[in-house]
Amino acid sequence: MILDGIKSRNFLVIGRVGMDLSPDPAGTSTQDATTMMVAMGGSSANIAAGLVKFGCSAALVTCVSDDAVGWYCEGQLDAYGIDRSHVRRIKGEERTSLAIYETKVEDHQSVIYRNNAADFQMSIEDIEAIDFKQYGALITAGTVFAAEPSRTATFRAFELARDAGIPIIFDVDYRPYSWPSAAVAQEVLSKAGDMADVIVGNDEEFGFMAGGIAHGLNKARALAATSAAIVVYKMGAEGAITFADDQEIRTGIYPVKAVKPTGAGDSFMAGFLAGLSEDRPLQDSILRGSACASIVVAKPGCAPAMPNTAELEAFLAQHSGPTTS
Repeated sequence: MILDGIKSRNFLVIGRVGMDLSPDPAGTSTQDATTMMVAMGGSSANIAAGLVKFGCSAALVTCVSDDAVGWYCEGQLDAYGIDRSHVRRIKGEERTSLAIYETKVEDHQSVIYRNNAADFQMSIEDIEAIDFKQYGALITAGTVFAAEPSRTATFRAFELARDAGIPIIFDVDYRPYSWPSAAVAQEVLSKAGDMADVIVGNDEEFGFMAGGIAHGLNKARALAATSAAIVVYKMGAEGAITFADDQEIRTGIYPVKAVKPTGAGDSFMAGFLAGLSEDRPLQDSILRGSACASIVVAKPGCAPAMPNTAELEAFLAQHSGPTTS
């Protein structure tokens, strides 16, 4: 059932869309910037953009502020071919998220404005207006759980996805600055993890859910043994361990010269799911996700840097191959 839903290539993605600003040219510090590159951002919107570039369908569920920044995001969703029929404009003091990040690795600075974030206003009514049976799988990133009413609305989405028989794909994506406390985050993200069919996170995120980084690997292994069909435990430069069907698959990375540290996780998720949607073997899909992550960190921007199928195939053909896991 899990893979059947993913193979439909029709995804419902819950979470934020925002505006990204990056000092231009690459290597410029924000404090020295006179020109900025502007692009669509937000983890969920980035994942949706990556999936669409691979020929999948993706609809985004979120709220944006009824202002120029929100309108920009709507226009970008249209430009990428992401269905925004479930994106609601809101009036008031809430604002669409804005991220300013540098295209450099050394002394990298990222500043994310999420005070009174518009996407946290997503409601149960927004969710219950959706026909979940129209989609093959639900994707969300952990940030949606950081505040109300978005938290309750997303758990309702998990319930409706279950009722519709579609798999739940969860990117842990823990961002401390969005949460009221670490204790609340641990409780809520653990609950979401217990409800998910596919879970993707890094060693620090699984460690956080387990109460300490030393216990992260065991946490990932336990989720795969009890509730999740696929658990991907990412370890940065050391690659990943994927748990599925009583197997532990170790994979490496595709080394590149990175120009920034951002966007890798979103691109990994898009490439990984796109691979599964094409009925590729699990290990091959993981490696394609890893290649997508490498492509994105080697270019400016996040959504704009995500590869399409031709670009991914060219990268794989030209690269010497992944590191030995």
